[in-house]
Amino acid sequence: MNLSEPRDRALHIHDLYDELNRHERERAWSREGFMLGFMGDVGDPAKLVMAKEGAGPGPGGRAALEHELADCLWSVLIPAHCCQVDLEGAFQRAMAELEAAIRARLAGGGEPE
Repeated sequence: MNLSEPRDRALHIHDLYDELNRHERERAWSREGFMLGFMGDVGDPAKLVMAKEGAGPGPGGRAALEHELADCLWSVLIPAHCCQVDLEGAFQRAMAELEAAIRARLAGGGEPE
């Protein structure tokens, strides 16, 4: 798994946002600002899926969902970089843990501790 290309692209956009925010607001976003943005970004695809399922109003469509999910990916890549998280390694570890837990439950082992 290699996230270097999307991460590099996300960092380029991050740098442009920093430049824009310094120009317009005389300050760049903080880590906290990016995390708040992430929370908003996660809500956007949820609203689109809910609208598609008839559980909420709003425009949607595949292009809108793709855009919002891409925003979410950006919103994960940037805080991971800022907090020096090895996202590739963390993802591999998390997936291994989930796989082991699921396999244990399928084998009748119940909930792993």
